[in-house]
Amino acid sequence: MKIKYLSHSGFLISNDKYNILIDPYITGNPNAICNASDIDANYIILTHAHGDHLGDAISIADRCRSCVIAVNELGKYLDRFNLRVHKMHIGGAYNFDFGRVKFTIAHHGSSNDDGMYMGEPAGIILTFEGKNIYHCGDTGLFMDMKLIGEIDEIDLMLVPIGDNFTMGIDDAIRAVNFVNPKLAIPIHYNTFPVIAADPYQFKEKVIANGKNALVMDFGEEIEF
Repeated sequence: MKIKYLSHSGFLISNDKYNILIDPYITGNPNAICNASDIDANYIILTHAHGDHLGDAISIADRCRSCVIAVNELGKYLDRFNLRVHKMHIGGAYNFDFGRVKFTIAHHGSSNDDGMYMGEPAGIILTFEGKNIYHCGDTGLFMDMKLIGEIDEIDLMLVPIGDNFTMGIDDAIRAVNFVNPKLAIPIHYNTFPVIAADPYQFKEKVIANGKNALVMDFGEEIEF
């Protein structure tokens, strides 16, 4: 599979058959490496409804006829736009044609730009090509991350480090220790001044704890 970091919390995960978008915040993102119109997706998975995560999901889904996967309340809101929506909730999993999606808890909030409540925020465990990718979403540190690592054996962990709205670097290090992924990649940093963080400091501390980490440049794509 290919994994492309779009910046902030946005990723495009793909193979020859599927393009799966996560949290496609592009328009208005100072670190965006493309336009929303440049991205095609079969599926879009959303962690929550804040504008820097819901982002361009509606316009991309409308143009591409993507299926949007979201928690129930956010999914009901998206129904207003006549999109293809698959509604789920925390702790639930579903087998799609590309693989499996399971939503985990995340300690954060979820509302649209008008302040309308959009259900619980979530993390995502995406099983694709036999590998488990844990996108933490926006969250603080929580002990159940240990269970996530034990139950699902995470290959790749996408973990926020920007502080203020989510975990900072030190708590993100603890999260990596809890989950014990094969590889950790820092996300949700340097988009705004208030979430400025050094991803290489995160990487160094993860490695010092005997685990593996990678810093991806905005727009960078890797084979995984």
